[in-house]
Amino acid sequence: MKNILLASALLVSGVFAADTNLATNPVPREGGWVKRHESFNEISKKGEATLVFLGDSITQGWEGKGKATWEKFYAKRNAANFGIGGDRTEHVLWRLDNGNFDGLKPKLIVLMIGTNNTGHVGRPQKELNGAIYESSAEQTAEGVKLILEKLKAKAPAAKILVLGIFPRGETPADAMRQQNEKTNAIIATLADGKTVFYQDIGKTFLQPDGTLTREIMPDLLHLSEKGYDMWAEAIEPKIKELLGE
Repeated sequence: MKNILLASALLVSGVFAADTNLATNPVPREGGWVKRHESFNEISKKGEATLVFLGDSITQGWEGKGKATWEKFYAKRNAANFGIGGDRTEHVLWRLDNGNFDGLKPKLIVLMIGTNNTGHVGRPQKELNGAIYESSAEQTAEGVKLILEKLKAKAPAAKILVLGIFPRGETPADAMRQQNEKTNAIIATLADGKTVFYQDIGKTFLQPDGTLTREIMPDLLHLSEKGYDMWAEAIEPKIKELLGE
């Protein structure tokens, strides 16, 4: 009888694990992540930011290699940077459930998230109940969809510009590059042209043959100073439009 119960428990556990999408399961992180998350809560409470960039390390990089470009394009617009390096969709979801945007009424939110979910392609994402997970375009896109739902609930008057996940890897054959493209094809369908808008500027960073150079992304993932200039220039017309400038 014990063996039957044990087998049943393992079966249930396996089914639960197989059906679990980690990209939609809000979870926090540790260390300096918590402090940065809390700083966003403080910004939110002040309710002053009119333009918010939300994402991972590529977004956080506006404070690094993108600092000069940020000062040129966004400082005058009372913008806030809600990017945290290493974040996946599940971490952003937790942030939104725990204070980010509480009290904030931005005119525009620029969202780009998902490359760290994609970054697990070909490698274990996480072990849960004995099952090994790997990301999929559908799972990541579902996480983005849930983020959009939470943003619309928290900031109903805001417009949201969803950016296609930037290309990564040197060539079009790179597995993670292809995964990002598959994810982008799905999240593009989430735009309604009223509240949610989609823009894919990935080709801006690529050579005519589709290769990615280290001049633009030194590690084939994160942008250089030139890369941040290209990013800002590429979305500027849309930013002006959505802010009503």
